[in-house]
Amino acid sequence: MASMRDIKRRKTGIQSTQQITKAMKLVSTVKLQRAKARAQQIKNYTILMYDTIVSITNRSGYIDHPFMKPNGSARKAVILITSNRGLAGGYNSNIIKLVTQSGWDTGETDIYAIGRKGRDGVKRKGYQVIYENSDIIEEPIYADAADLAGELLARYAAGEIGEIYIAYTIFKNTVVHIPKLQKLLPLDKESTPTESVTGVEGEENKLPDAEKETAKRALMTYEPDEDEALSAIIPKYVANLIYGALIEAVASENGARMQAMDSATDNAEKMISNLELQYNRARQGAITQELTEIIGGADALSS
Repeated sequence: MASMRDIKRRKTGIQSTQQITKAMKLVSTVKLQRAKARAQQIKNYTILMYDTIVSITNRSGYIDHPFMKPNGSARKAVILITSNRGLAGGYNSNIIKLVTQSGWDTGETDIYAIGRKGRDGVKRKGYQVIYENSDIIEEPIYADAADLAGELLARYAAGEIGEIYIAYTIFKNTVVHIPKLQKLLPLDKESTPTESVTGVEGEENKLPDAEKETAKRALMTYEPDEDEALSAIIPKYVANLIYGALIEAVASENGARMQAMDSATDNAEKMISNLELQYNRARQGAITQELTEIIGGADALSS
């Protein structure tokens, strides 16, 4: 059995760790609430942007626009959004597996890494990271998403890449976080934002039924032609999807870390209780041993 000193030292260390996990849970809770509020603000904008694109295509039929058809390149670009820190359960590993287990050729896949954990994870699997920015995920802003979208669209228009994907984590609620690999370009059914930017717990990503029906009936009126309209709208649409994914990722990260730190705090409490029991037993054993020695010594003297 461990000595009372060892037990006390271990208990002190666990109590210090418990204070850290409690503080980290509190910080993650505050950040989560902020991220959820931001996601709610951009949710309807993203869906209406997509409805605008659909309305233009419905009105015009087939449109020979470079962003809406394959360009012949087999190369893929993947925006990988993870965190810069661990201690978030399986948050980072789940999204990394989504990319590394996709079956894509590592030599034909360019990784745009946002977050150090994702960068390190795909590098170990042989993927080429051609873009890295760990600061974006700390405080996402629309300008960063727009710059990244502009670079990717320029490469797509030049035929350097044939498909653009984004790998991030959808925030459903504080417990459920869903890794998702979403296609951004070329625009097709895979690009429909059916599950992104939820923003609130349990709320589906859709407009009210009445608004949806109105959007379906009302075809977009635009000038001078559909090509110029789409050239103006699609970059904003892609940038907004990237920005929304960043916000969702921040919410998911903090939700996962909040849960992980809550579990760690509970486990620390159980360990402290067990150590207190061990300490009391060791103390009782030491007292019993001392009493036995005193009684034995007294008997020896009296005899």
